[in-house]
Amino acid sequence: MSRVEFLWERLVNAALQRDRTGEAAAAGGSPGQGRDIDAILRAADELQDEDPIIARILCEHAYSLAEKLEPNSEDIYVLQFRTGMMSVIKQKDEKRDVGTIDRSQDINRLQGFYQRYRENNNVDTLKEEEKHLRESGAFTDEVERKIAERKRIFANLKVLEHVLEQVSKEILEEHVSDSDAAMSEDIVAYNIVPLDAPVAANATTAFPEVQAAVAALKYFPGLPKLPAGFSIHATRNADMLDFLHYIFGFQRDSVCNQREHIVLLLSNEQSRLNIPGETEHKLDDSAVNNVFLKSLENYIKWCDYLCIQPAWINLESISGEKKLLYLSLYFLIWGEAANIRFLPECLCYIFHHMVRETDEILRQKVARPAESCIPVDSCGSDDGVSFLDHVIAPLYEVVSAEAFNSGNGRVPHSAWRNYDDFNEYFWSLQSFELGWPWRTSSSFFQKPTPRGKFELKTGREKHRGKTFFVEHRTFLHLYHSFHRLWIFLAMTFQALAIVAFNEKTLASRKTLREILSLGPTYVVMKFSKSVLDVIMLYGAYSTTRRLTVLRMFLRLIWFGLASVFISFLYVRALQEDSKPNSDSIMFKLYVIVIAIYGGETHYVGRGMYERTSDFIKYLLFWLVVLSAKFSFAYFLQIEPLVSPTRIILKHGNYNVLTVATLWAPVVSIYLLDIHIFYTLVSAFLGFLLGVRDRLGKIRSLEEIHKQFKKCPGAFMRALHVPITDRTWDPSHEVVMLLPSLFYINVVDKSRIEAAHFAPFWNHVIKCLREEDYITDFEMDLLLMPKNSGRLVQWPHFLLSSKILLATEIAAESKSQEEIVKRIEKDVYMKYAVEEVYYSLERVLIATLEAEGKIWVERIFRDIQNSITMRTIHLDFQLKKLSLVITKVTALLGVLKENETPENAAGATKALQDLYNVMRLDILAFDMRGHYDTWNVLTRAWNEGRLFTNLKWPKDPEMKALVKRLYSLLTIKDSTAQHVPRNLEARRRLQFFTNSLFMDVPQPKPVHQMLSFSVFTPYCSEVVLYSMAELTKRNEDGISILFYLQKIYPDEWKIFLARIGQDENALEGDLHNERDILELRFWGSYRGQTLARTVRGMMYYRKALMLQSYLERKAGRVTDEESTLYGNDPTDAEGFELSPEARAQADLKFTYVVTCQMYGRQKEDQKPEAADIALLMQRNEALRIAYIDVVDTLKEGNSHKEYYSKLVKADIDGKDKEIYSIRLPGDPKIGEGKAENQNQAIVFTRGNAVQTIDMNQDNYFEEALKMRNLLEEFDRDHGIRPPTILGVREHVFTGSVSSLASFMSNQETSFVTLGQRVLAKPMKIRMHCGHSDVFDRVFHITRGGISKASRVINASEDIYAGFNSILRQGNITHHEYIHVGKGRDEGLNQIALFEGKVAGGNGEQVLSRDVYRLGQLLDFFRMMSFYFTTVGFYFCSMLTVLTLYIFLYGKAYLALSGVGATIRELDDTALSAALSAQFLFQIGVFTAVPMILGFILEQGFLQAIVSFTTMLFQLCTVFFTFSLGTRAHYFGRTLLHGGSRNVISSVCQQYQTTGRGFVVKHVKFSENYRLCSRSHFVKGMEVILLLVVYLAYGNDEAGSVSNILLTVSSCFLAFSWLFAPYLFNPSGFERQQVVEDFKEWTNWLFYRGGIGVEGAESWEAWWEEELSHIGTLSGRIVETILSLRFFIFQYGIIVYKLNLHGSDTTSFAVYGWSWVAFAMILVLFKKIAASVHRFIQGLALLVFLAGIIVAVVVTELSVTDIFACVLAFIPTGWGILSIACAWKLVIKRVGMWESVRSLARLYDAGMGMLIFLPLALFSWFRPSKHV
Repeated sequence: MSRVEFLWERLVNAALQRDRTGEAAAAGGSPGQGRDIDAILRAADELQDEDPIIARILCEHAYSLAEKLEPNSEDIYVLQFRTGMMSVIKQKDEKRDVGTIDRSQDINRLQGFYQRYRENNNVDTLKEEEKHLRESGAFTDEVERKIAERKRIFANLKVLEHVLEQVSKEILEEHVSDSDAAMSEDIVAYNIVPLDAPVAANATTAFPEVQAAVAALKYFPGLPKLPAGFSIHATRNADMLDFLHYIFGFQRDSVCNQREHIVLLLSNEQSRLNIPGETEHKLDDSAVNNVFLKSLENYIKWCDYLCIQPAWINLESISGEKKLLYLSLYFLIWGEAANIRFLPECLCYIFHHMVRETDEILRQKVARPAESCIPVDSCGSDDGVSFLDHVIAPLYEVVSAEAFNSGNGRVPHSAWRNYDDFNEYFWSLQSFELGWPWRTSSSFFQKPTPRGKFELKTGREKHRGKTFFVEHRTFLHLYHSFHRLWIFLAMTFQALAIVAFNEKTLASRKTLREILSLGPTYVVMKFSKSVLDVIMLYGAYSTTRRLTVLRMFLRLIWFGLASVFISFLYVRALQEDSKPNSDSIMFKLYVIVIAIYGGETHYVGRGMYERTSDFIKYLLFWLVVLSAKFSFAYFLQIEPLVSPTRIILKHGNYNVLTVATLWAPVVSIYLLDIHIFYTLVSAFLGFLLGVRDRLGKIRSLEEIHKQFKKCPGAFMRALHVPITDRTWDPSHEVVMLLPSLFYINVVDKSRIEAAHFAPFWNHVIKCLREEDYITDFEMDLLLMPKNSGRLVQWPHFLLSSKILLATEIAAESKSQEEIVKRIEKDVYMKYAVEEVYYSLERVLIATLEAEGKIWVERIFRDIQNSITMRTIHLDFQLKKLSLVITKVTALLGVLKENETPENAAGATKALQDLYNVMRLDILAFDMRGHYDTWNVLTRAWNEGRLFTNLKWPKDPEMKALVKRLYSLLTIKDSTAQHVPRNLEARRRLQFFTNSLFMDVPQPKPVHQMLSFSVFTPYCSEVVLYSMAELTKRNEDGISILFYLQKIYPDEWKIFLARIGQDENALEGDLHNERDILELRFWGSYRGQTLARTVRGMMYYRKALMLQSYLERKAGRVTDEESTLYGNDPTDAEGFELSPEARAQADLKFTYVVTCQMYGRQKEDQKPEAADIALLMQRNEALRIAYIDVVDTLKEGNSHKEYYSKLVKADIDGKDKEIYSIRLPGDPKIGEGKAENQNQAIVFTRGNAVQTIDMNQDNYFEEALKMRNLLEEFDRDHGIRPPTILGVREHVFTGSVSSLASFMSNQETSFVTLGQRVLAKPMKIRMHCGHSDVFDRVFHITRGGISKASRVINASEDIYAGFNSILRQGNITHHEYIHVGKGRDEGLNQIALFEGKVAGGNGEQVLSRDVYRLGQLLDFFRMMSFYFTTVGFYFCSMLTVLTLYIFLYGKAYLALSGVGATIRELDDTALSAALSAQFLFQIGVFTAVPMILGFILEQGFLQAIVSFTTMLFQLCTVFFTFSLGTRAHYFGRTLLHGGSRNVISSVCQQYQTTGRGFVVKHVKFSENYRLCSRSHFVKGMEVILLLVVYLAYGNDEAGSVSNILLTVSSCFLAFSWLFAPYLFNPSGFERQQVVEDFKEWTNWLFYRGGIGVEGAESWEAWWEEELSHIGTLSGRIVETILSLRFFIFQYGIIVYKLNLHGSDTTSFAVYGWSWVAFAMILVLFKKIAASVHRFIQGLALLVFLAGIIVAVVVTELSVTDIFACVLAFIPTGWGILSIACAWKLVIKRVGMWESVRSLARLYDAGMGMLIFLPLALFSWFRPSKHV
């Protein structure tokens, strides 16, 4: 039987696989029928024991189906399948046949069994249970068991019904119920609202706004009738989307998707209007109009821009039905546009023509397919109607062809059209030449000639040019885009220099005359910009408007003539003015012309202007920055150099290089220091804004304790909707006398606020417990009572020890007034006393009976009387009150346990002790006034029946009260004051409570709030750690789990307690599958995994459910509802089971994870697919979008079809496909992440969308504030409403390592303080955080939330901000809410990430977005934009270049001997200038924002501690290393973009590195490969320059400024060389160093071969490192830059080598040095080519001997040998660099092998110089292996 079962499984699985791919298709049946056979046979197995006859009937029917499978097919596979399947069925059938078979009654038996089976299994009850199971959302073992049982029963019923229908077509309808196949909601595929298949268990369709939206889309009378053959789902009537579906051929699933999308948009807009409920649900006209205008706003602006009439003549005359029809058409176009969604104006063009087609069909009143969506030769038939094939596919094909022709980024951007080029073609009326339907013969649709795999030449083939802009790769883009800034800086520097050289005499005629030279400077620089306009547009002239080209050339001519004319006027004016007593007419004319130019207005682009008040704010900001910058430049840079410059010129030492050496660093610092002053001023401003916004108001547990009593009120004002009159009416307050020490309101505002605050606070605390941040005990201390009684009840952690302290106060005080006064000083003590008093009375009265109850009532009445008479200190012995507390505590300690005879006896004994204490020790007044009462009590006491009958507290509320009362009396302050102890829990509670006191918009009720989606792109990162991944040990013996246990020891113990394990248990002790799964989640929740992100984002749904549930309870108006949901409007128990709350949350929140590779992962059975399925099962609202690739046959050839699919988990945990939308082709033709987002964005819903990366997290307490954040869209943030809401981020990886903390602090400084200032007052914040919230409709109608053109949009997210600003959007930033974010934890990860970002910024410099922002923004916003985007990276690069300029200048002065002369002339002024350079070189000012951020949020002392700790952790080394990373990759990206773009390679390395835990040692060779060219080479060059400077510039060694500069340069070189090893785990462990050296040498000398990767061989790595130089311009630039290395040889050999006495500076010496160098190279080549080690060693000895002889015989000294080494080492590197740049030429001349050998020698030498210090330090650290 096992063989049969195996055969069956193999055949069925194979058949189903073929059926899925659509390969099997023939007459008479298909292998897809194997699904029915499989189900029938499995049901027969299930029913065999229950009724063998029924099992036999089922088997026979399955046999008949198997015979019909492909009856005419001759395919051998089909024949094998049919034969094998029939064999299996026969064996099953034979097993069941017993005796004679009577088949005449089979139908009756089947009918009877069907009815009995339904009745026996209570199908109706199962349906109700299923509904509740879906509502619960829980996945326990019991639920899973019930699900499996229900599934089995429904599956059998489905089979029975199917067989009945097939066996007999005459079965009466009453014998079969309504489609038991549809019993299970699992069979119904819908997303949020079941429009096509209404389901009773889903409450979304019950909301009036949803019903109104659905009704509004109905088929209105003006629409032509659809043909009878057009199929519509049986559960609904036709609507206007069905009409559009028919005429344009949209895909059915796409129509269903957009139907739900539009319904939700309309219903949410309707709910925002808060229209009172009506009997007939009707969509309000304003709701329709608002959605229509919002969605088609871009189309309307497009028409206005092109000066064309929109598709409608008059907007006001359009009916509501027409608006909905047009709206539906637009979203259907957008939903099926695939990659064309990146072309928003192209969609406007399509919509424009399709609306006209629709109107024509409506005018004809006959439904027919549109001409644009049918084949040309179809003759009007309905066959082949497809919007995708005939409208989108032609566009996709040409866009895809151009993208493919980019060579994956190897081809220059100017050689192919990207998304922006295609879209901007539709910015002109020229686009209408494409006609409608498409005129595919147009040049627009011309595809480029495909290039070969390694072909890089652009060729001269005819192709469509770029549109409006060409991304030429050049640094000139910085000037071209921001020319106003450079002109301003140049003119200001010129003016400052003129003033300085004229000794500050501004009023002199000479000074004013020279200042007027700014005029020619201005026009010449404007002319240079005009020249760049002409050059940069090369490649786009054919597609640019002729008027634009003409205007550009006219501007060029104008500024060219103006430059000549104004320069001529200025020269003539100077000539005439130099004459004595001249009254120069030319000078006056020149002044007039300059005045005209000076009055030129600065253009601000359309929609780029800001409100006047905002403009004044950022104007004042920049005035402060510029004032500080120019003051520094003048007094500390320019003026000190005036005197040395004059002296050099005066003494005849005029030397252009000398003057340039002095001024070059000054000019360089002048260009970059504005960024530093911007950083400083913005830091201080951000600090002040943070103080104003109350950031850091609560920064410790002590502050939480102090402010907690204000939190309920703050919560009600900030996060809670206004309380309805039914919940709390102030007029109903009753002021009573409290029988205690105080008077309070029984039902007062504080109690109401605390009651409404409690459920939210408690769920925050419970989430902390579920996340294993707090223990059960800490949770009990932090939980807040319901406050349903008369008093305000606070959490235990606030009331700990208050009763004990109050007892001491009562014992020490001498009067009642003193007691009251002292207790009232501590408000929490007052609350504790009141609560204990009332609670104790309630417990005692509820517990005691008969005489016991009389005694309690008597005692409390006496206490009340004493308080009234103010004689409590006289009537009671308060000094012995502690005895009462002790006895009461003992009593409560017994009562809180379960009732047993022993506990009952103990309680009686405790009560008797309490009675004795009260009677004998406490009561001090005369009892004769109540003689009868005391007499009864005394008699009962004497008879032994006092306190014998007790009513044990069994009610849950009473038991909780006893437990709380006991805790109030026992918990000590030392225990509670440090709760919670976990730092992350503290941080979250501090931020949450602090945010309650910030400026937060008033929220609207959940049903009126804006709806939103969360969107997470995922590729192939870790979803959920497996046990193997958690426990796998690396070479150091460390596993991820071990690492987590060490860095989170408290959380590990809390986790073990949660799963019921001992705190000392190990992972090996967990054998239960549930515990193992929980362990996997525990580890994953502490990493950067998708599981963590999903858990965090699903808190939004939980928060909305809680808020909606409580709001609905508070608004109940009927007694029936009050009974159903409880009378307490603050009771949140069971909120997760409320169908209304769940449905309301689903209407407002959608979470889509776009797992692009999920389909392939499922096919390959990768663990990621199973983990994603598990996440869907645990989160019912989670939706997964992915690309499914299906192989089909097309015209006899294999063809791939691509589908964008959305799935969810059904109740059985399996994938259920909701939508499947065919795409025109492979969606990944641009940048992967942006394309991933684009293919799935059609499945998002709502008014807003939050973009979340898969390394982010969220918190329940922050999710409560989401509806507040969404209200920011309606707040006043300027003249334009917000389009992107910036959200603060917390880097949760900061505690993992020192590097992670550096990144965390750096990120916090940038994302919080910096973004705070950028948003307000600078008004230039971009999309810098992945957690930003987008105005969804605004962005999806304008190109999406990112850009996807290959390579140029490598930093795809930032372009969303660019696009938003350029399209008249507004971006804000808000800090009362935050999400978590993970960052890189290892230096290699960080370096690759920063390289990716720097390279992305290099690409941004080339982009049209940056150019347009630089041109269109006003001057001050433009400067803010520049210095916070590409300018930051340019200034980083300029910082490094400044160091080079300074060191090369010092080397020149040292080698030429000019330095000593300068110092002799004037030392003071030069030292002042050098000291200023030192301050900027060490970058001391860049730490100011971080320090101020620490002070603001941690306090001054803690900030000092934190910053000092960072210094000891070598943060300066890390930040210096990062500076080098940014400078290298930014510059390299701008310079090289040929054969393989730099940023592409960096991104590829970064993706493979990932963001996992850094728990292993990184090999020396790996660090060397990563940092060799970016840091090590530059560090060695700096050291070489310092050696030359120190060796030959000793005359300056005593200068303090030079010492400081030398030290700072050495520190920079040290950081670049050794940072990768300082921050490497086990970097100085001796055994690791030895192994690293062996591995490095093996890598260095392994020659490799074909297919060998760079990680295996030095040669392969070296070839990869050279691949970025692929263009002629790149080679030329590299050659020019490499010439600097020849300076050493010339300077040292000619000036410092003593060979010919007085003739040392002869040029012949330099020539002979080249001869000597050539001889050395030849000798090296011969030695390297020799095979024998002996010959190599002998040659080396001969060479050394020759040097020794030369020193002894000739005048050559050891110093000269040292000089030669200094000269020849950089020369060799320079030759090597030039040879690498001209690799192809060198290969042709046959010298490539020699170049490679020389390169290997240099890398070996550089590696040894770095390795030797590591080996030395490792010697002093013992090996762990010893």
